[in-house]
Amino acid sequence: MEIRRATTVAELLAAGHLFDAPPRAEWAEGFLAAAGHVLLIAYAAAEFPAGFVSGIEMRHPDKGVEMCLYELSVDEGHRRRGVGRALTEALAAEARARGCYGMWVGVDTDNEAALRTYRAAGAADEGVFAMLGWGFGGRAWGFEGRDVNED
Repeated sequence: MEIRRATTVAELLAAGHLFDAPPRAEWAEGFLAAAGHVLLIAYAAAEFPAGFVSGIEMRHPDKGVEMCLYELSVDEGHRRRGVGRALTEALAAEARARGCYGMWVGVDTDNEAALRTYRAAGAADEGVFAMLGWGFGGRAWGFEGRDVNED
């Protein structure tokens, strides 16, 4: 397995099976162009995208810069082989190299696979919190990859 930073839209589109919904070229381009955005892809034999992790630097005037692990996905056929842990560790190494003071991820408390993966990669439990959101049309949480306007 080799982990590489994605730098082209073609790489993200080729890893489309790993995303919640098919990636769109214009959104992929915007992600790659945005400062502080990172997407690492784990490649199995024959250049098959086996998983990805994305991170976003978050800056604040009194805290400095930290990395948010935004999303981790591993192809079903490559799970429980250390791919998720390796991707998480690679993102943590990237965060350290960028001078981030830490990294964090939000995880559903019943997502045992994710909790095991992040703990195996060195994350510590910082307690339970509530996540609240605002939907502004277009793409929204909880719509299983569909545009809100499709219905």
